[in-house]
Amino acid sequence: MSDAVPKPSRKRAPGREAFALGGETVEAGTSATIDLPISRLSTRTEITMPVRVLHGSKPGSTLFVSAAVHGNEIVGVEMIRRLLKNVSVKRLAGTLLCVPVVNAYGFTAHSRYLPDGRDLNRVFPGSERGSLAAQLANVFTEEIIARSDYGIDLHSAGTNRENLPQIRYSPGNDKASELADIFGAPAIVESPLRAGSLRQTADEAGCTMLLMESGEALRFDEFAIRVGVRGILRVMSHLGMGVRKQPAPAAPAVRSDGSRWVRAAQGGIFRANKTTGSMVQEGEEIGSISDPFGDHDIPVTAPLTGLIIGRSVMPVVNQGDALAHIARVKVPGTADARLTAIEEAAADDPLFDEDEIM
Repeated sequence: MSDAVPKPSRKRAPGREAFALGGETVEAGTSATIDLPISRLSTRTEITMPVRVLHGSKPGSTLFVSAAVHGNEIVGVEMIRRLLKNVSVKRLAGTLLCVPVVNAYGFTAHSRYLPDGRDLNRVFPGSERGSLAAQLANVFTEEIIARSDYGIDLHSAGTNRENLPQIRYSPGNDKASELADIFGAPAIVESPLRAGSLRQTADEAGCTMLLMESGEALRFDEFAIRVGVRGILRVMSHLGMGVRKQPAPAAPAVRSDGSRWVRAAQGGIFRANKTTGSMVQEGEEIGSISDPFGDHDIPVTAPLTGLIIGRSVMPVVNQGDALAHIARVKVPGTADARLTAIEEAAADDPLFDEDEIM
């Protein structure tokens, strides 16, 4: 570790036990960065999963915030960096575990995957003696999920796609539903658990988890970052973790209980006339596909009334390509006004990139 990285303190704050992680301990009222060993490259370079531990002097919940499970989804890395500028360990109640880069292999290679070609978010809870992906998932499961009461996992859309900032949670999980409202993202989507996902493993471990989707791969999105940082702080405030009370969301989120992708009926050039965050009516035209000469336009229409929560940013498409992700909206009447209010509030938010430690 460099001199700039906090190291475990030897001082003990009275009344609370030290937090143990990866064979090291962090005393109450202090913070430290602990590198969890993962493996070595063929060059003997050690690969670790760095975790910033903020262990408050007061008892409270343990919350993990993670990013870059998919290595090319980097917007959450910046959210965690800014979050850490706005949390004081001296005032913290409970414990905050920040893991900005879960998949270091994919992060350095600008890739979604691990070197073995596996998607890390399909192999949880992993195995101590399995594939590289399984071993990494096992470390995260045993060291992070198993020690946490709550979790927020930060993702973005894949390559050549973009997502509206949104929170996903498991159907039937009332506690997660409540936290989703408090977070204050533009959209909340009930999303079934996927086998092998981090979210499913957390659910089975009794760790209440939110998943945030926003922005696109290998890009920072300022709107998404502001929504994410403010949302995490709202959740921490609600959990009584000793952060300053946050302003309420500018408007209730647009809620959805399901979604559907619109796909290209044929290959060609797709010209969208609706963007992410647009409300659309069933049968409404959201774009068209033509050949390069523009001789034949095929309209692309919305199959349901809802909110565009994701879309392709690639104009050149093949038959079957996903074009737009539409979430069915429970109460569409005021959705446009609510989305506008949330967007304007994020633009005016004074929480930028400056230290605002309480």
